[in-house]
Amino acid sequence: MKVIVQQAPFDPYHVITDYQAKHLQPGRYGAVVSFVGAMRDFGEQDSVTAMILEHYAGMTEKQIEKVCNDAATQWDVLDMLVVHRYGELHPNDPIVLVAVWSTHRSDGFDACRYIINFLKQRAPFWKREIGSSGARWVESNTEDIGI
Repeated sequence: MKVIVQQAPFDPYHVITDYQAKHLQPGRYGAVVSFVGAMRDFGEQDSVTAMILEHYAGMTEKQIEKVCNDAATQWDVLDMLVVHRYGELHPNDPIVLVAVWSTHRSDGFDACRYIINFLKQRAPFWKREIGSSGARWVESNTEDIGI
């Protein structure tokens, strides 16, 4: 398992391929389930041109590692990778990648969903949107329907 919190942009598909080649034995996994979250150009304001993500270095990584370990105890997963950006982001920039390798897809989907829901709802990140009306702090994330 690996958790990376970084300011630099990343290509999620390259990151998955590179991690898989370096850390997973071919033929051992039957599923690679991934989620890539990207910045939208809208929020509660009419339009959003940028977003600033802040975090508490050290604590953020530990909390993400804990939720990954929790997922590993609930589902049969082989490995997990989480990459999350902070700093200034713009529409279409990838913000987060969650990748889960498992023998069977069901465990991979469940673990991936569990991790991304934690990141959306409880991870220690603070968002400030910048748009046509100025800057504002985002007080809560949107919730997925049916969760």
